[in-house]
Amino acid sequence: MKIFIDTANLEDIREIAKWGILEGATTNPTLLSREGKDPEKVLKEICELVPGPVSAEVTSEVAEDMVKEAQKLAKIHKNIVIKIPFTVEGLKAVRALKEEGIKTNVTLVFTPVQALLAAKAGASFVSPFVGRLDDIQANGMEMVEDIITIFENYDIQTEVIVASIRHPMHVLEAALVGAHIATIPPKVIRQMVKHPLTDIGIQRFLEDWKKLNKKG
Repeated sequence: MKIFIDTANLEDIREIAKWGILEGATTNPTLLSREGKDPEKVLKEICELVPGPVSAEVTSEVAEDMVKEAQKLAKIHKNIVIKIPFTVEGLKAVRALKEEGIKTNVTLVFTPVQALLAAKAGASFVSPFVGRLDDIQANGMEMVEDIITIFENYDIQTEVIVASIRHPMHVLEAALVGAHIATIPPKVIRQMVKHPLTDIGIQRFLEDWKKLNKKG
């Protein structure tokens, strides 16, 4: 499973990219607005930091306008993938962009049939939101598993990006059900690294090494 980072914060991306684990990034208008900088410049820099697809979302609501906005975003960098919300107009835009060779990531997916429709329209990626479903007492990961099953049944090449990840267990569950990608906030990536037994083990090794050196 590929690991993407879900943020537009350049400091976080720069730090975690050095770990050698990132294969892409996802952004949205909310994340970009928090940075208080020119969104296009931020997106270009993210593309230079991360070796893989970087999702940039359109803000238009009509297919024709989405396509125009997508064409502009796609010129920022060769790794830009256009994030399109799941709507009827969004599906139209995905089909038009597919014909132009521009990759798309259909976002705000909450059912397996929405994912299927997005794939049929020509989406390169679909992003089911597990955390938001969990928030309303639905089973977000069950949705992901169903999407994976459908795509495997019909050899659909669209990749599944598990989004709205809230904690490391979401990452584990995504990997277990066979998701292609998990896009993870920096906070959760850092949580994945830490474990108290690892810290205790390192501390004990160092203490034993110091004792050995004293004896020597």
